[in-house]
Amino acid sequence: MKENAASRVVFILLLFLNVSLLNGQSPPEKPKLVKCRSPGKETFTCWWEPGADGGLPTNYTLTYHKEGETLIHECPDYKTGGPNSCYFSKKHTSIWKMYVITVNAINQMGISSSDPLYVDVTYIVEPEPPANLTLELKHPEDRKPYLWIKWSPPTMTDVKSGWFIIQYEIRLKPEKATDWETHFTPKQTQLKIFNLYPGQKYLVQIRCKPDHGYWSEWSPESSIQIPNDFPVKDTSMWIFVAILSAVICLIMVWAVALKGYSMVTCILPPVPGPKIKGFDVHLLEISQPSRLVSMF
Repeated sequence: MKENAASRVVFILLLFLNVSLLNGQSPPEKPKLVKCRSPGKETFTCWWEPGADGGLPTNYTLTYHKEGETLIHECPDYKTGGPNSCYFSKKHTSIWKMYVITVNAINQMGISSSDPLYVDVTYIVEPEPPANLTLELKHPEDRKPYLWIKWSPPTMTDVKSGWFIIQYEIRLKPEKATDWETHFTPKQTQLKIFNLYPGQKYLVQIRCKPDHGYWSEWSPESSIQIPNDFPVKDTSMWIFVAILSAVICLIMVWAVALKGYSMVTCILPPVPGPKIKGFDVHLLEISQPSRLVSMF
């Protein structure tokens, strides 16, 4: 009787499975962990992409354990990071620890698990874009005018404590141009731009990157109008070079004139005549008259 009952249960399960397959229902496809990101080593978020749900309602759970530990935990917060995400608050974030993370998809037909993702919070830092980007034209009395670009470090990244060394990339271009002009500054939160095209509206963006981690997104565009009388190039250096060259030329002319030589003589000195080794021209001049007398 027990064998008959067991056979009936297996038959019913197989029948249910066949009916489900005929209706297009199946276990869910394997989900994929896309990325994990930390804005400042204190918290982090992971996102995944669901696979096909098999035609049935499917639930997703994220589980993890720390390398070297056997205790498995479930995601502490499925809401803060948005759909298909898990947020780890300060309480659940540890640096210099390797997290082994997996996403599981479950429906009535079965379960599928993603490939594990190994995460060290130290190396997944992707800060927010720098804040408070401001543009200002400066007109100092004794120097050429310039564009002064200022910004603040990303708000969620603790730069003052020394945990991060942040470098910044600034890009700008005229509004109708296609190519960006880029500048890099380590640590500094300001930049001066001198050579700009007058009468153009310039667009400026900035992003940042920690010593370990990834570039942030670009900040929203800021713009500034350059006046028509804005100097195109800094000519003070060339004026100095021209004056110095003129002074050097005058000194050379004066030195040549003082020695009594012409410029041609200095540039093209006379070529000395040929000399025969052992032949004394002075003796020839002395002996020449005596030979003439003896001939007569």
